[in-house]
Amino acid sequence: MAQERDTGSKVNRVHRHGRGLLAAAAVGSVVVLAAACSSPRSSGSLSGNAGSPSSQGSNPVAIGNAGPQVVASGVARLPKGAAAGKRSPSASKSPSSAPAPFTPDTSVPASAPSSPPAKVCGNPSVLDGPASAPAGAITVPAGDNENFNFSRSATYWFAPGTHTMGSGEFAQIDPVSGSTFIGAPGAVYDGAHKNHYAFGGTAANVTIKNLTIQNFGLSADDNAQQGVVNHDQASSWTITRSTITANAGAGLMIGSHNVLSYDCVSGNAQYGFNAYSATGPVDITITHTEIAGNDSFDYETKQPGCGCSGGGKFWAVNGAVVTSNYVHDNKSVGLWADTNNRGFQFEGNYISDNQSSGIMYEISYNAIIKWNTFVGNGIEGGPQNPGFPTSAIYVSESGSDPRVPTAYSSQFLISSNVFTNNWGGVILWENANRFCGSPDNSSSSDCTLVNSGATTTSCANHTLIKQQPYVNDCRWKVQNVLVTGNTFNFSPSAVPGCSSNSGTCGYNGLFSEYGSDPSWSPFMADMVPNNIAYHQNNHFQGNTYNGPWKFMIWEQGTIPSWTKWRSTPYNEDSGSSLSA
Repeated sequence: MAQERDTGSKVNRVHRHGRGLLAAAAVGSVVVLAAACSSPRSSGSLSGNAGSPSSQGSNPVAIGNAGPQVVASGVARLPKGAAAGKRSPSASKSPSSAPAPFTPDTSVPASAPSSPPAKVCGNPSVLDGPASAPAGAITVPAGDNENFNFSRSATYWFAPGTHTMGSGEFAQIDPVSGSTFIGAPGAVYDGAHKNHYAFGGTAANVTIKNLTIQNFGLSADDNAQQGVVNHDQASSWTITRSTITANAGAGLMIGSHNVLSYDCVSGNAQYGFNAYSATGPVDITITHTEIAGNDSFDYETKQPGCGCSGGGKFWAVNGAVVTSNYVHDNKSVGLWADTNNRGFQFEGNYISDNQSSGIMYEISYNAIIKWNTFVGNGIEGGPQNPGFPTSAIYVSESGSDPRVPTAYSSQFLISSNVFTNNWGGVILWENANRFCGSPDNSSSSDCTLVNSGATTTSCANHTLIKQQPYVNDCRWKVQNVLVTGNTFNFSPSAVPGCSSNSGTCGYNGLFSEYGSDPSWSPFMADMVPNNIAYHQNNHFQGNTYNGPWKFMIWEQGTIPSWTKWRSTPYNEDSGSSLSA
């Protein structure tokens, strides 16, 4: 969606919109608030609701520069008579060299955390910077910094106090490559709801640390699908030991080779972070960061079906390490990987009390989800979604494929996680009607990654789609998924709303739906349910279930007993135990 701002000249600002997790759709007499739109079918031989997750919304487009900036590179060319800023006594007259590459500790213990590994927000022992300017740094005094000269590759130390950028809506800092921005204890960079963004531009190798960045965006609904820090998704940025809070849109954008570590990302209006760029970010790291209370504007309520909110969103990311984070109390999904992500490592995270799923992995590839703790996720969203079992981990049309050359291409592993009193456990779901070229694919401009000949054009050809390789390669699939060695704890009385919604809480599952749309689809009837349940190498095994867990398999609404779940034809959860 494009809109214009009057900044002296008309400026196009392009936004992108994802798909909706809690889109309302009528299914018979049942209202479904879910994620992937489909045409459900009631079957006399099956029990349970026939509602299904919906798939609505539009797709991302490249986000261009936001129009004429008040400032040039380095924020404002220095006007005559303006203070240039002072270096500390040992400063060199020549520009400083780029900082040494930052390598965070992403190792995790070989077990799920029993408590949050990253209680960062409000923790001065993690967040406070140096009380005096480091050697060679340029001091940035508190107050209005709109005319401060940031056009040098240098280390800038923000003195204690509040720093602002004047009243220009596009006033921001556009760093020079190699610059570092460090905050003293009490240093706050405040947009005062007058500026859209805090840091932008395309310079690489930028570091931001020990700085609080807040109140950017003119209003709560400003900056939709855009970020306040690293607005232009520049590469090789490191944001560490900083607080990014109470901003409109996303707190930050994440570009290629970006590192987010030991940060507090909280209370931002849309996302905590949005990992997106026009070509797709490569090699990103998010570790030891607290991601809390984001989507404060509640986009899913105000824009039903937008799929544009949560703790953090990933789009077409190639390679991500997401370890030892504390992700909690976000509206919508905690961590949402949406469309052609691949090579993801989720390990050692503590994910709790998010409105919907803790992790959602959608039409994507090749991941490991291991040694994470999930507590209390989906408790608000689950009762609102009576047609579909909301789960702590939701894998939608995703699995491993060796033709996508990243880590984890042979097996999509969900292992050694601990689940305690979430609305549900692990759901592996494949929308029979969603494939590249289908009108039921909300990511309508995107196709699968397994065959360059499979395109939105060829896959929408009513003749080709019925032939190989298209019938195989135009689908995103749940395949090669192994759910093993997990501990699932569930006490209905400890899950608010579960007792009165016993038909929807407490599920694990592996299922699809009866294919029905479009009329030219080759995936009609039970083709996809048969494939996901019997032919795509998906298995639950060696898990421990404590509590009255239920299971759904094959076609949505098929709810076998524990004995049947483990017997022919399903043969799931060999080596597992259930203590109801």
